[in-house]
Amino acid sequence: MRQGWRWFGPEAPVTLDEVRQTGATNIVSSLHQVPIGRAWTETEVRERQSLIETTPAGRSALTWSVIESIPIPDAVKRKGGEAKAEIESWIASLESVAACGIGIICYNFMPVVDWTRTELDFVTPTGATAMRFDHERFAAFDLFVLQRPGAEKEYSQADRERARVVFDEMSEAEIAEITRIITSALPGSTTEPLTIPQFREKLVAYDGIDAKKLRQHLVEFLEAVTPAAEARGVKLTLHPDDPPRSLFGLPRIASTADDYAALFDAVPSAANGMCYCTGSLGVRAGNDLPAIARRFASRIHFAHLRATTREGDGRTFHESAHLEGDVDMVAVLKELVAEDRRRGPEDTIVFRSDHGHRMLDDLEKTVTPGYPAIGRLRGLAELRGILHALGAVPT
Repeated sequence: MRQGWRWFGPEAPVTLDEVRQTGATNIVSSLHQVPIGRAWTETEVRERQSLIETTPAGRSALTWSVIESIPIPDAVKRKGGEAKAEIESWIASLESVAACGIGIICYNFMPVVDWTRTELDFVTPTGATAMRFDHERFAAFDLFVLQRPGAEKEYSQADRERARVVFDEMSEAEIAEITRIITSALPGSTTEPLTIPQFREKLVAYDGIDAKKLRQHLVEFLEAVTPAAEARGVKLTLHPDDPPRSLFGLPRIASTADDYAALFDAVPSAANGMCYCTGSLGVRAGNDLPAIARRFASRIHFAHLRATTREGDGRTFHESAHLEGDVDMVAVLKELVAEDRRRGPEDTIVFRSDHGHRMLDDLEKTVTPGYPAIGRLRGLAELRGILHALGAVPT
């Protein structure tokens, strides 16, 4: 298995030299500066690749192995195969990436909002901070800040009453902060920042699009792009929904094993794969993570390894340390290692420690939410330790 590290580019708080110090060898990155929907050029990809892979004297080499992500325009999610121009632009980006020898592309198909949290610095018992999704605060935002039409029908009376209490206790600063977190697109997301009016307009645009229709649109997208990926030796990896359930009344279609099975049945191309994210899938108590890894082993080309802890009835959760929480990371890695051993050296699974607690010096620094250096370094070291114990020395 290959040790990856999410790097947000030359302006990121974590430098490439600092990445080298973590022991990671494979970079996971994207051209975040390119507007969503505009095709990446080969020149742009090669410039970023040169920055990553030109190794200073005496330093360890890094390889750009995974694109995370080429954002899928909203029009594709709403219109499927009818969004021909947007799909052609996406294929052009894929072709530029393939021309540079980068063989894995991660993407998601979450409508309007990407990965969603309500708090970025929830204080854990150790004093480190973590990201958290608080169902009550989310409901308060949905019902009383966004004031989404029809939202009250999706919450029980008890939920509505509790959300009202939570909202009434929130200060103006807290309301502004949760609004910023949810609507402004967290770093690494594949959605654009939105104002509250724009947010409402986006939701209205999905009227009439249920899970069946959204899945159909994803299948149409995959039917269009997988031939290009397969011809160029590129693996497409669909990231699970985060959290793996409906938000704002929007359908989500990559939340369970059955969701992935339906997509693999519909588009059986070997290029159609998954990004196996233990944190996203693990939030849903019914997801058996080792069983999912075993079932779709040949489809897994990229793995996000992190853990979450479900709170109360499971609708609230926070990011836990990598070997804590609700994810049996040892069992997960046993399955991934078994699959990895069946592969050739050029086709091994790239994994990265995903998210991480904000801790030690990072508590006093400007960090990318979810991606502080030290918390992810701790996670990577713990994952590397498990791999060594399993007799699988990571590269």
